[in-house]
Amino acid sequence: MMTQPPVLELKAVERGYGDGDSRLVILDGADFTLRRGEMVALVAPSGAGKSTLLHIAGLLEHPDGGDVAVAGRSCSGLSDDARTAVRRNEIGFVYQFHHLLPEFSALENVMMPQLVRGLGDGEARARAMQLLDYMKIGARAEHRPAELSGGEQQRVAIARAVANAPLILLADEPTGNLDPATASYVFDALEALVRQSGLAALIATHNHELAGRMDRRVTLAEGRIVDF
Repeated sequence: MMTQPPVLELKAVERGYGDGDSRLVILDGADFTLRRGEMVALVAPSGAGKSTLLHIAGLLEHPDGGDVAVAGRSCSGLSDDARTAVRRNEIGFVYQFHHLLPEFSALENVMMPQLVRGLGDGEARARAMQLLDYMKIGARAEHRPAELSGGEQQRVAIARAVANAPLILLADEPTGNLDPATASYVFDALEALVRQSGLAALIATHNHELAGRMDRRVTLAEGRIVDF
C-alpha cells in the first residue's frame, strides 16, 4: 500500500520566549509529519508547549527558525494574507472551549466560515446541515449555544472547524471540559468524521484512554517531538 504524502510537516522548528539566560525553549529543532487520514495524539504535561506547537502548526504563530509546510507548500516565506488564506482553506481548529458565536444558532455558526470563504447562502446552509446531521446534532440546528449542552456545543464546534473541508484538523483538548461519558461520545463523532473524510488530525489531550485510540501518540521532550 502506497504511503500517503504528508499534509503537514514541521522541519527543524525552533521556538522560545525571553532572552539570554532566562530564555524558555519550547521547540528545539522539532520535526513532525502528519499524513492524510491519520489521527495523532499530542500528550504532554501542562506548560510543556502543546498549545505553542499547535499554534505554529496552524500558522497562528511564527517559529523562530525552521519551516512549516502545508500540503507540500512551504509557509515560512508567506505574507500574513497568504498565511490567513492557508488557515482558512486548509486548516480547521477546535479548542477546549467551543468559542461559538452566542448570538447565532448552531446552523449559522457552521455556515459562517463558508460564507466568509465566499459560498452562497443556500450552499453553505445545506453543507452546515449535513455536517450537523453527521455529528448527530441536526435536531438542535436552530438552537443557540447557550441552549446546548457542553457535548452538543463541542460537536457544533467540530462541524464548524471542518465546514470548509480542510486538509488538517488541529484540536487543543477538545474534550477537556466534558465528563468522561460525554468526552467519549464527542470523540466517537470526531473519529468517525476523520475516518470518513480522510482528514489529518493532530489532537492535544490529557485523556490517555482517548489518546490510545488514535493511530499514534507523540509528546514533547527536550524541545523535540517524539513518538511514544
